[in-house]
Amino acid sequence: MSAQTSPRVNSARLSDYRNRTVRLTGKVLRFTDSDDVILQASDGGEVKVVMIPGSASALSSTYVEVIGVVQSADTIKAQACINNGDDLGNYFNIPVLPNEISNLPLDLDVIDFVVEKWHDPKFASLFA
Repeated sequence: MSAQTSPRVNSARLSDYRNRTVRLTGKVLRFTDSDDVILQASDGGEVKVVMIPGSASALSSTYVEVIGVVQSADTIKAQACINNGDDLGNYFNIPVLPNEISNLPLDLDVIDFVVEKWHDPKFASLFA
C-alpha cells in the first residue's frame, strides 16, 4: 500500500497501526463524559474515539467513519468523522448493481468483510 493510503481497520487490526492514520467504520454506542465516543467496530469490538474538542456534537448519525491516528489497541484520535446515516443499507445504495445485489442489506458484517479483504495479500493490487 502506498504511504498516502489510510487502511481500513476493525478493532482487531488497530494494534498493527499504532501512530498511523486509519479509517474505521462503526456504530455509535455512546458518548463519554469527556465528549469522546465509543464505537462498535465492524468486527464487534469497542473502540474509543478521542474527538477534537467540541466536535462530538457533529456526529449526527448511528453509523460513522472515523479517520484518525491509532493511539492504542482500542483508541483512535479523530482527525475527521463522516456521518454515514442511521441505516447503512440506505446510505450505500449502489444503483449500478443489479437489483438482487444492490437491495441486499449492508451492515457491519459487510463492512468487516471489506476490511478483511483490504488486508488479504490476494487483493493487494486493488487497494494499493
